[in-house]
Amino acid sequence: MRRLFVGIVIGLIAVSGFAAVWMPSLLWAWIVLGPLVGIGIYDYCQVKHSIPRNFPLLGRMRYLMEFVRPEIYQYFIESDTEGVPFDRDQRSLIYQRAKDVRDTVPFGTKEDVYETGYQWVNHSMAPREIHARDMRVTIGGAECAQPYSCSLLNISAMSYGSLSKNAVLALSQGAKIGNFAHNTGEGGISQHHLDGGGDLIWQIGTGYFGCRLDNGRFCKDLYQKNSTQSNVKMIELKLSQGAKPGHGGILPAAKVTPEIAAIRHVPIGQDVISPPGHREFDTPIGLLDFVARLRELSGGKPVGFKLCVGKRREFLAVCKAMVKSGITPDYIAIDGGEGGTGAAPLEFSNHIGAPMHEGLIFVHNALVGYGLRDKIRLLASGKVSSGFAMLRMLSLGADACYAARSMMMALGCIQALKCNSNHCPVGVATQDKSLMAGLVPSNKSVRVASFHLETIRSLSEMIGAIGLQSADDLRPWHVMHRISPTETRHYGELYEFLDEGALLDEDRLPEHYRRAVLAASPESFAHSGVE
Repeated sequence: MRRLFVGIVIGLIAVSGFAAVWMPSLLWAWIVLGPLVGIGIYDYCQVKHSIPRNFPLLGRMRYLMEFVRPEIYQYFIESDTEGVPFDRDQRSLIYQRAKDVRDTVPFGTKEDVYETGYQWVNHSMAPREIHARDMRVTIGGAECAQPYSCSLLNISAMSYGSLSKNAVLALSQGAKIGNFAHNTGEGGISQHHLDGGGDLIWQIGTGYFGCRLDNGRFCKDLYQKNSTQSNVKMIELKLSQGAKPGHGGILPAAKVTPEIAAIRHVPIGQDVISPPGHREFDTPIGLLDFVARLRELSGGKPVGFKLCVGKRREFLAVCKAMVKSGITPDYIAIDGGEGGTGAAPLEFSNHIGAPMHEGLIFVHNALVGYGLRDKIRLLASGKVSSGFAMLRMLSLGADACYAARSMMMALGCIQALKCNSNHCPVGVATQDKSLMAGLVPSNKSVRVASFHLETIRSLSEMIGAIGLQSADDLRPWHVMHRISPTETRHYGELYEFLDEGALLDEDRLPEHYRRAVLAASPESFAHSGVE
């Protein structure tokens, strides 16, 4: 559209030159055309708004629809889209924080406080002042030579290839400005990740992109070369993701440019589909041996793994393997089965994998039950868009959080739901250079950093309002949940939380865990029919 607009302007100038000689009366049309062309040129050159930059003049219809009849605009972007991530209030909050504008609202609470599902925290009569700069956690156990001071909010895994180079560069620059981490996604480390200067969490998936041999197996030399780069602060082994657990990643052929093919070590012009599972290990002990190997080859940087919780027995088998081998990851990232930014089959997004709350609580309980919790940090990822969303996850056992969708929206994502088509109108999820031009990294990186800062500030203010000294003091009983118009429970009452070491004595196992614990083996992921 940008090229078309330039062509139209050049065409109008050429026609005007012809008219000046042969039909001067046509020049009167510039009374109407002049202002429109001027507005279009302004749209083309400005850097703040991606839609009018990519669609000069025409793109202003979006803002006109929002201004005249917001509900009509809402219908167009939400009809027939079951996977719309956030409602209007959530989007408004993200945009306001990204643009660093006032996010207070008049007339108080908009939600029905007596509606089932309403959640809140109880404030203290002795509130404290907590600083946003204190919202950090150190990741790295005794075997880790290079522990990392991690922000409580970081950019979740989104690969270069799925995202444009301008989007990746803006995210990395935003992470640099705000002093937080940017997860590369499983697509490998690109030059755009490095040019941004932000701290990186290098994610390695089942395709081993960036550390891959031609046959698709793990390459030790490439891994060591990439993992020892100064920008790389942590390494994350992806076992599964919330959008499509057990399915593997998908990158359409239209997005596989020569550059992306070189980064991933894959052929050009073909869909890139990661295998459903890893080929470097097939047992819980094997997984932990691989984690230890990755940590050693990286020079002692923190190494963890990411998963969407599925069969409980299998994760408990990993816990047993940790106890038996003495090998523990430095962190575990939990992704919610409610989906994510990745394109996925609808049935996978909607019906496979444990939702975030259940998955996070289970993993936290399992680690506590085996006496491992103090050695391993937990990161949670699942629709984090506000300080309250973070507070809720931290209360349920997380040490830090990831955000993907809200970071995309801070970049300018309008939820056009074209992510898997290469036609993203704002240049976030496309490799089309004409669309990519609408996203200017120097502007969007500031918005990413602003969203992060304001969200962390919101979290710190709420923790202070509760009367706590730090995020470490948050517990399940701090979050209240209305289960009916007349009944409320805190999360400590709604969910079972285990005591330290509760799963180590198989003769005194909690009833809800007995069958799965007894069926779990550190030597095998084999299915036994018991969950």
